[in-house]
Amino acid sequence: MSETSPTPPESLADLSIDELIAFLPQGNGRLNDKMGVQLVEVSAERVVATMPVEGNTQPFGLLHGGASVVLAETLGSIGSAIHAYPAKIAVGVDINATHHRSATEGLVTGVATPIHLGRSSTSYEVVITDEQGRRVCTSRITCALLDAPQG
Repeated sequence: MSETSPTPPESLADLSIDELIAFLPQGNGRLNDKMGVQLVEVSAERVVATMPVEGNTQPFGLLHGGASVVLAETLGSIGSAIHAYPAKIAVGVDINATHHRSATEGLVTGVATPIHLGRSSTSYEVVITDEQGRRVCTSRITCALLDAPQG
């Protein structure tokens, strides 16, 4: 008796967060696991996640700017992948970030919303705020949409 692979979903947009993470080849991703990134909401139109400041700081105890970029890239890439699936895969090609203020404790929340959802590329704005709702970082990520591998 042979084992068969589960049938891939028709759309990633209809999956719960747990189902989406289970479907992804590397789950939540090892870096996201190390950094404590937790998805809260997922769709092509809005992706939300939280990340603790603790454990993601630079030597002066402030949230590391690179940690904010990791959060932003995760959110934009997930939104792009949901938009592109099943015909295309999303590959990040550009990201930038403007750091507005520091965070020293608690959780930050990233919210990604699309600027452009096209056939060959996507762009998202990602706003990261602290627990008081103050903007910590604004990022923009662009992904190329490539043909999905066959088979």
